Amino acid sequence: MQSSILKDRRGLWAFVLGVAAVTAGVVLHLPMFLMARDMGFRLSGMEMGTDMLLGMALIVAGVAVAAYGLLPRNVAQQLSAAQDIVVSPPEDAPLTGAHWRLMAVLVIALVIDVMKPASLGFTIPGMISEYHADKATASLLPFFALVGTVVGSVVWGVIADIYGRKASILLSAVMFVGTSICGAMPSLAWNVGMCFMMGAAAGGMLPVTYALLAEMMPSKHRGWSLVLVGGLGAVGGYFAASGFSALLVPTYSWRILWLLNLPTGLSLVLLGALIPESAKFLLARGRREEAQRIMRRFGSEARGTTQAETAALTRGRDVPLTGKAFFGKLVALCLAATCYGLINFGLLLWLPADLVSRGYSMEVASGLLAASALIAFPTIFVAAYAYTKWSTKWSVAGSVAVTLTGLLGVFALEFQLIASPVLPVALLIVGTNGLIAMLLPYTAESFPLRIRGRTTGAVAACSKGGGMFAQFLAILALVPPLALVALIILVPTALALGLIARFGKETRGRDLRDLDPDGHTFAATGV
Repeated sequence: MQSSILKDRRGLWAFVLGVAAVTAGVVLHLPMFLMARDMGFRLSGMEMGTDMLLGMALIVAGVAVAAYGLLPRNVAQQLSAAQDIVVSPPEDAPLTGAHWRLMAVLVIALVIDVMKPASLGFTIPGMISEYHADKATASLLPFFALVGTVVGSVVWGVIADIYGRKASILLSAVMFVGTSICGAMPSLAWNVGMCFMMGAAAGGMLPVTYALLAEMMPSKHRGWSLVLVGGLGAVGGYFAASGFSALLVPTYSWRILWLLNLPTGLSLVLLGALIPESAKFLLARGRREEAQRIMRRFGSEARGTTQAETAALTRGRDVPLTGKAFFGKLVALCLAATCYGLINFGLLLWLPADLVSRGYSMEVASGLLAASALIAFPTIFVAAYAYTKWSTKWSVAGSVAVTLTGLLGVFALEFQLIASPVLPVALLIVGTNGLIAMLLPYTAESFPLRIRGRTTGAVAACSKGGGMFAQFLAILALVPPLALVALIILVPTALALGLIARFGKETRGRDLRDLDPDGHTFAATGV
């Protein structure tokens, strides 16, 4: 572990001590939870003991100490060296066992990551009941979780450059462990604060995972592998959240979904041993032998940045974002991302509480939603295959169309035109998770290098912005019935489908250098 993870950092002792302190801090909260078993694990209104306050201090200090232990030495020199290094995956190389193992490990990591925010929808009904809160107050939890994901996406982008891909994932896992104390919090306010911390850790995981995968996978296989890993992680996370809710919540209350962050977070720390470090990070640190071993495993190669690349990125700051085709394509993708946020962080989060209010028990509601996720699971393979072998444009459009069908199903469910929520929820999970898995790769393939970062960032921001808007409405107690919610979201989703059909471009098999006016220059320099 010293040689592969924490070599050339502040200290293995600090990281181990930090993880131990965070774990001990969580364990000190467990007696409070167990003490309430005869009361149905209801802790609202109980006073926090000295051991719990000590536990919270240990968690805060432990995260800080673990972060210090992971911090590399001579960071300024590393960041300077990284600017002149480019690590390129092979173009047409076949997949090896190393690639498949990496994909499997990252799917498991994303399942753990996605499971955290997905659990919110299954905890809110219990929180409303125990804390005697209305839906508007309970909506503070997903709202601050989403704010945390936005902050985490930005902060972890910086952390990944400083700490490396692998260490930033480990730091997320340590924070996940700390957030499990929400399962023993007697106060709703502490739950809200921990939701922000959980969202920050979860928000940073996805872009770091995609960046690591894109660096390691052969270009020929990059598109479908990103779709497959992202899709399986999203569906698996929702299935894990709903499945654990159906199995454990009836006995241990909603709080158990938070306490699961302890074993799953520690599992992610141990899983870090199977995640390779970024070769670019190792080269910037001067660890050339380790970088060469990783590049040989994955077939990558390193080179210095070219003058053409530097000039293109510099010119990109002044590229005007104009043109009917440009705006049509960007608006279409941003609108689709916003609709994803409205559904995933709005409608699907409200659905468990809505089913409970209509007479379903939490166990039955969770079981139905778990069945929906299970039905959606194999379709991710279809989406990945279609994106690579059939059409990138029409695969994205198809996922939007499936989402539209799911929205119509929710509309029919609310008017009792269909009896079970399984099919419409399955369609929503299939559509939205297929959409978000394809949307960012497709955006990156649809715009020139000079503006690719800005456009991809705008679409990613819209995916979070839709959810934040939905939860802001909930905080203001302005959420209409789910039938009306489905109808309202259906309109922009249909518009996004039309715009993608009109302005979207086919990118399958297309050299991304063709998107740039100076593409011949890039081709000549090997970019």
